[in-house]
Amino acid sequence: MQKLEIKGGKKISGTITISGSKNATLPILASTILTKKKIIITNVPIVKDVETMLELLQFIGSKIIFKKKEKKVEIINRKSLKTFAPYYLLKTMRAGVLVLGPLLAKYGNAKVSLPGGCAIGSRPIDLHLNALKKMGASIQIKNGYVIALAKKGLNGCFIKFPKISVGATENILIASCFAKGKS
Repeated sequence: MQKLEIKGGKKISGTITISGSKNATLPILASTILTKKKIIITNVPIVKDVETMLELLQFIGSKIIFKKKEKKVEIINRKSLKTFAPYYLLKTMRAGVLVLGPLLAKYGNAKVSLPGGCAIGSRPIDLHLNALKKMGASIQIKNGYVIALAKKGLNGCFIKFPKISVGATENILIASCFAKGKS
């Protein structure tokens, strides 16, 4: 094991600014679909995926006020949102699939493009879909879109993923907020 030993003699002092995390911000943004209350998120990183997610939320009907200099976003969902997330907004961003769970949970249906945006290679969303099916959703994939229905709402249940998936865990945690029963 390597180690770094610093022999100084001078006291270190000062402050640093910690940047916001894209991977924390994206599921938080998706979860705002669930409420009609005004949401304010601070320390928002100014990166392409966050901007695309904000564009997606605006497309479905969220009122977005992004104060870039302050790294602050205000989101208001006073009206019903569209339950359709188009390819052109998800093609560059894998995290776009995170709107599937909250849209389905809140409105009982969602049509969300299969995601793109991964330079690592193919990372399917089957864990998301199988968990939503276990919660009572019917899922079809047609012409590059996930079509999900849960007319009577989602049902809480025990879900154990066969492998680790942060995105699927986030999506199902958000969806389970409106599920009947314990998840």
